[in-house]
Amino acid sequence: MSLAERLRYARSVMNLTLAEVAERTGLGLSTLSDFETAKREPKLSQLKQLADEYKRSIGFFLDEAELQPEVVLWRARPTSPQAEEVQAQVLELAEQYHNLETWCGDRQELELPIVSGDPDTFVYLDAEKLAHRVRNELGLGERPGQTLLRVLEEVCKIKVFHLAFEPTGSAACTLSERYGAAILLNSRNVRWRRNFDLAHELFHLLTWRVFRQPCSAPFVEPTEKEEKLATCFASNLLMPRDALRLAVSTQLGDRTRLGFDALFEIARQFDVSLEALLWRMSFVYRIPKERVHELLDQFHAQVSFWDDRERDTPPARPLRFQALARQALRKGMISTGRYAAYLGISRGEAMQIVQQDANEDAEVEVADPRC
Repeated sequence: MSLAERLRYARSVMNLTLAEVAERTGLGLSTLSDFETAKREPKLSQLKQLADEYKRSIGFFLDEAELQPEVVLWRARPTSPQAEEVQAQVLELAEQYHNLETWCGDRQELELPIVSGDPDTFVYLDAEKLAHRVRNELGLGERPGQTLLRVLEEVCKIKVFHLAFEPTGSAACTLSERYGAAILLNSRNVRWRRNFDLAHELFHLLTWRVFRQPCSAPFVEPTEKEEKLATCFASNLLMPRDALRLAVSTQLGDRTRLGFDALFEIARQFDVSLEALLWRMSFVYRIPKERVHELLDQFHAQVSFWDDRERDTPPARPLRFQALARQALRKGMISTGRYAAYLGISRGEAMQIVQQDANEDAEVEVADPRC
């Protein structure tokens, strides 16, 4: 694909007109048109401006190979232009992560039990079996929510990012031959809600070959059936039936009813929201849906209190991303400016880190234990 074609593609994915790009970059409208029609090529400084605006690397535009599909699957996709901005940022972060792995010689292949099959015959029982299989193969134990994020990042090599956007019930994932798998979670959600979203998006990655068809559309939204299957998978993965029954029995004791405090304690143990717990209990204990809605209404104020109290802000980039960036900087593989851009910090902050590393550099000598 030519430079001109890639420029047109990058702009169209951002859903921007030439006039909007001209206003944002200060480049002339006719100049931009000439770039996209291959009448002339941009200078390096101009290409850098466009790359920054489109959240792409300069290398993306200079690559003459056929463009690989960039498909992001959204759960409750944001409205434009936020959707395009967030999606471009996720793909940019995934590309940066891939670059850091390559530069540091630490490329790690995706390790997921990807499944295949017919989307028309994939049913709830299949989702339940898949949850059981994943829980066992990944060694997640009876409380998967407590370790799921770390296992997916460190063992499965999924790139998990946290950004703030609306709606808060939204999340996304993508799968690429180039940089592997990536999941986007909303940093505005509390941890237990992010846990369920993480498990939900994991299902979409595992069944990518089942439900995704080759297409050129950058935005994809799952069908209602696929979303219900993902919810079934997440519930079964995070709250195994036997472990849940034992937790409920422990809280019940000699009683036959559970109040908010007992239910919240069970949800806390599994690191899920009270809402997720009640819907899981609805299935396991055959509690009518109407009753679940009533309970959620009754507990609304208490749930909001704990959501606000326990709210945290996870870092946008995984710890391994940050560590690789620092390693690349220390070894001279990237400049201070690029390090700052990758970490989303100012150049001044990056310079302070460089100085700190220069002052505190040390090594540990490890003797051969056989000696």
